[in-house]
Amino acid sequence: MSSGELLVHNIGQLVTCRSTDGRAKHGADLLDAGVIEDGAVAIADGVVSAVGRLDEIESQVTSAQRIDAGGKAVTPGFVDPHTHIVYAGDRLGEFELKIKGAEYLEILAAGGGIISTVRNTRAASMDELVESGLGRLDKMLACGTTTAEIKTGYGLDPETELKMLRVIERLDLEHAIDVVPTFLAAHTVPPEYKGNTDGYVDLICEEMLEAAWEWYNASHFAKNGTPFFCDVFTEKNAFDRSQTERILGTAKGMGFRIKAHVDQFTNLGGSRLAIEGGAVSIDHLDAISDDEIKLLAESETVGVVIPTENFSGGRTQFAPARKLIDNGCAVAISTDYNPGSAPCPSQQMAIAIATRYQKLLPSETLNAVAINAAHAVGLGRTHGSIEVGKRADLLILDCEDYRQIAYEFGGNLVATVIKSGKIVRP
Repeated sequence: MSSGELLVHNIGQLVTCRSTDGRAKHGADLLDAGVIEDGAVAIADGVVSAVGRLDEIESQVTSAQRIDAGGKAVTPGFVDPHTHIVYAGDRLGEFELKIKGAEYLEILAAGGGIISTVRNTRAASMDELVESGLGRLDKMLACGTTTAEIKTGYGLDPETELKMLRVIERLDLEHAIDVVPTFLAAHTVPPEYKGNTDGYVDLICEEMLEAAWEWYNASHFAKNGTPFFCDVFTEKNAFDRSQTERILGTAKGMGFRIKAHVDQFTNLGGSRLAIEGGAVSIDHLDAISDDEIKLLAESETVGVVIPTENFSGGRTQFAPARKLIDNGCAVAISTDYNPGSAPCPSQQMAIAIATRYQKLLPSETLNAVAINAAHAVGLGRTHGSIEVGKRADLLILDCEDYRQIAYEFGGNLVATVIKSGKIVRP
């Protein structure tokens, strides 16, 4: 008989998202959400100590505290593997331009888009950025996200990019959501380097990456073993294949783990480059080629699709998520929460879009925002599924069948959020 701190019981449908081999789920494995009827979860010291049918768990565990799930469905906390929530200002005027038909790359080329947010973020104080970031994390937590990656990329100079990293660290220390940091100085070319992209790449590779790595080694992220990523936006009006290769190669040599924004609008060969370079994830993938899909399926890289960005832009063409899964790829889903192209805090909304426009089944989408999303941020061994020894991040839903998350949209089906064994919402 073992003693647990908490027993979540009377779970009508316990959805574990467990992976049988410890890897991200590829292809047809995404169909299995790991459902246990009449389940229970025991939690001790913030991690899952037992999981299974209630009659099995009750015979093994005595608990000081019990939570009655009321016959509702319970799932892992959602993981959001791609966000840009540290920023100042808004892009409401740009939103109206898009409604009138302006394209993203047109706005970017005219000095809008990311650059407008860069101006506001450079001018903001750390406290201002922390306050606004905490507010956005609150929205995400309310919608069921318990772990999130957060990128820099609205500084584009050494001082502001480091300021953003310090903000990201404070957010992790001050908020219930677990945060994974990503350095995205190569988000676009700053105004002071307009027409001299190679010069900005020199700055990134010769100064900014080293400063970021020094920050990481002194941070609590390094002490806790949280991975630190370097990312590049490989796209027209941003960084080409050779520039991407130089930045990612330099970062990898220092010890960074690798991500890449690729194939959002244009295929520049970034997916192949990133996969062959051992990227943990490649993100967007709207224009990925058949050859690169095959390469992705044969790799451990996770393909992150972002249906919210297409939806926000009023487009009906999405990343080929159905094709990716049918060809054996590991697929995750993200909100891309950001001020310009995807102002969305809800993985539930991302799921709703992915089922309708990308033709993914509810089981596939839940695995994509849980176990596969955890692997996409390097935390697949500790997060993303309800398994013994993993972080006890659970959602009690206001429904009896987890498929309701995909079926119903526009509201919030998360009734209770348990983070590391503690109720953090409501």
